[in-house]
Amino acid sequence: MAIANTLPGPIATKMAAYLGYKQKGALGAFICVAAHILPTCLAMILLFKMVTALSGSPVINGMIAAVMPVIAAMLGQMAYEFSSKAIKGLGKWLGVLLMIVSFCLLQVISIHPAIVILLFLTYGAFHLKRKRQSKEMSA
Repeated sequence: MAIANTLPGPIATKMAAYLGYKQKGALGAFICVAAHILPTCLAMILLFKMVTALSGSPVINGMIAAVMPVIAAMLGQMAYEFSSKAIKGLGKWLGVLLMIVSFCLLQVISIHPAIVILLFLTYGAFHLKRKRQSKEMSA
């Protein structure tokens, strides 16, 4: 997961593939994408090996412990911003209800986060479609 998150973004990768394909066909696309992604992959593998080798170090453990409150604060801020946008877009009661439902699904029932995200994306798509249909009927 960490390696995937550090890879170059999808737009840059698609651009590399497109330019390589335009210049030298399928082989050019493959070489360009490999040249674009491979250095980052190798760097992440090397960094992962270093972290694994140093994981028993008290200095590294202290650094990780020092960073944890910062990560918690950043996640808290992100959750606050996301919830305020959800309440603004869905309304107070529905926004709070969906937050409670997501908390219960994640913490009480322990459903995998990807499934919860998929459920809410599906709900969002139907909600948006219903909202658009109601606007079209009133217009």
